[in-house]
Amino acid sequence: MTPDEFVHRFGPVVYNLAFRLTGNHADGADLAQDALVKSLKGLDDFRGSDPGAWVYRITVNAWKNWLRAKSSRRGFLRFFSKESADVLSEPVDVASNEPGPEAMYFRVDEKSRIDRAMSKLSPEERAVLILRELDGRSYEDISSALDIPLGTVKSRLARARAVLAENLSEVIDDPS
Repeated sequence: MTPDEFVHRFGPVVYNLAFRLTGNHADGADLAQDALVKSLKGLDDFRGSDPGAWVYRITVNAWKNWLRAKSSRRGFLRFFSKESADVLSEPVDVASNEPGPEAMYFRVDEKSRIDRAMSKLSPEERAVLILRELDGRSYEDISSALDIPLGTVKSRLARARAVLAENLSEVIDDPS
């Protein structure tokens, strides 16, 4: 596979994962670029049977490095930003099928609650949850992508779901 074919095939996948992991477009684009460059550098040496899992692993590892660097710079981790919230930039036509201001407010408010709940997950829990629930990856794919045993994938996913459910109920009870 040529580098152009590789980027064409995996670029959108890597960016999508990077965006979901970082929570905003700018950081997602930077992370995706970093992961693709690392992947392209190792492409000639790749001998596995599943390049998709290999690229996922590189992307997740690049994200973990990004988190460590960000943590050391700022002293805290921020997973989602309000910059990625859906915001209307133009007036809505009354006759259009677009959601009105009230619907947009509730959508942004809901996203904010989910962002706050997700920010309480550990990076390991968040990675497993995103790969399974948002990307629809199988347990085996996640195990391969994160280089962890299948049982660990299942336990982290169960724990992440429980923590997220608890955090969402806390956020709903205390909407501040």
